[in-house]
Amino acid sequence: MADPFPRGEEDYKEPPAFNVPSPVLWLIMTMVAAFAVFAYVLSSDMQDEAIITFALFPVRYFGPEGGGAFFTFPGGAAGALWTLVTYTFLHGSWVHLGANAVWLLAFGSPVARRLGTTRFLVFYFVCGIFGALTHILLYPHSIVPVIGASAAISGIMGGAARFVFLSGGPLGALGGGAQVPSGKASIGAALTNKNTLIFVGAWVGINLLFGPTGFTSALGWSAPVAWEAHIGGFLAGLLLFGFFDPVPMSPSGGPGNVGYGQWLGGGR
Repeated sequence: MADPFPRGEEDYKEPPAFNVPSPVLWLIMTMVAAFAVFAYVLSSDMQDEAIITFALFPVRYFGPEGGGAFFTFPGGAAGALWTLVTYTFLHGSWVHLGANAVWLLAFGSPVARRLGTTRFLVFYFVCGIFGALTHILLYPHSIVPVIGASAAISGIMGGAARFVFLSGGPLGALGGGAQVPSGKASIGAALTNKNTLIFVGAWVGINLLFGPTGFTSALGWSAPVAWEAHIGGFLAGLLLFGFFDPVPMSPSGGPGNVGYGQWLGGGR
C-alpha cells in the first residue's frame, strides 16, 4: 500500500479544538485586563487621569478651536505618539469590549494565520494609527476622547477582505467562477470580486447608518462612536494589506493561506 504522505513530510495532525492564533489572544487578554483594572481597581480620579493620559484627544495635536490656552496633556510630544496606540486598549464598557473581541476573533484569526505574529501586530497597530489620524484630521480641535480597538479591528477586517472571499480563501466557496488564488491577495482581484464588494459596501453602510448614535458606558459617561476612525482604519487595512502579506506557500506546495491547507501542527 502506498504511503499516503510524500517522503519527508510530517504525518497529518488534526487541528486543535481551540485554535485561536496567539497574537489575537494576547490582544484580547490585554484589553480585558486593561478594562478590568480601569473599572474595578482605579479610583474615579485615577480613571480620569488614565483617560487623559492614554485616550486619543484630537485637541492635543491642534489645540482648541480659535486658538488660546488649553490643557497640557501628560507626556508632551511622546504622549502624542503613544496615545495613537494606547487608545486601542481602552473601552467604555464590557459590551463595547465584548463586541470588539468578537470581531477580532472572527476576522483577526484568519489574518493572523496568514501574516504571522509580528506582521499581524504591526498591521493591527498601523491600522489603528491610520484610524486615529483620520479622526484627528476631521475633528482637529475636538476635546472628546476616542477610545477602543474598533479602528484597528476595522483595519483587520479590511485586510481580511483582500483574501477571504477569493478562490482558495476561507470564504471563497461563496463565490463562483475562476478567481485569482487568494495567495496573491491583490487589491484588483479583491475589488473585482462581487462578494468582497458586497462586504465592503455593507460594512461602510452600517458605519454610516449607526455610527452617529453613540453609546453610554457602564461607568456613567457617554461618547459618540468614532465611525470616521473606523472607516480610516478599514481603508488602511484594505489598501495596505499587500505590504504585509508574505504570500506564503501552502502545506500542499502551492500558493495559498497559512492555516487553510492541511494542518501540520507547525507554529508561525
